[in-house]
Amino acid sequence: MYPRLRDLREDNDMNQTQVAHLLNMSQTGYSKYETGENDIPTLVLIKLAEHYHTSVDYLLGRTDERAPYPSSEKNPYSDR
Repeated sequence: MYPRLRDLREDNDMNQTQVAHLLNMSQTGYSKYETGENDIPTLVLIKLAEHYHTSVDYLLGRTDERAPYPSSEKNPYSDR
């Protein structure tokens, strides 16, 4: 369901345990995001998009444009 999550993780030479640590969760929980077994919460999508310097729409496969959207103000979720 979310093959881009796996591809981005591998492109960044990370394993599932490392990404799970970034998200403060278990490797098993993160694995279920990559396989589509569990839906990804919005805040997790935002954190992943920020980490990979891409947009949430790219992660979800809604666009092929990897670049994040320009922002004129600080993201209120970036401190989470």
